[in-house]
Amino acid sequence: METEVTNISSHGLWILSDNREYFLSYENFPWFKNKTINDITKVESFGQGHLYWENLDVDLSLEMIEHPERFPLQAHT
Repeated sequence: METEVTNISSHGLWILSDNREYFLSYENFPWFKNKTINDITKVESFGQGHLYWENLDVDLSLEMIEHPERFPLQAHT
């Protein structure tokens, strides 16, 4: 599965993974806010729908990205 960050804005970032685009708002995914472009764009795909940002030590599944309301444990900055 290929994954890449396609856009970064002041509201969040967009990821293209397996021909689907996902939006990660900073509100739901605060680990990406105020990080460098280099750190955000270094994403790796592992297994079935798992993404990992080594420089940020962030590990997310596509299910978490699609349905953040199902995963109430979130980091607060």
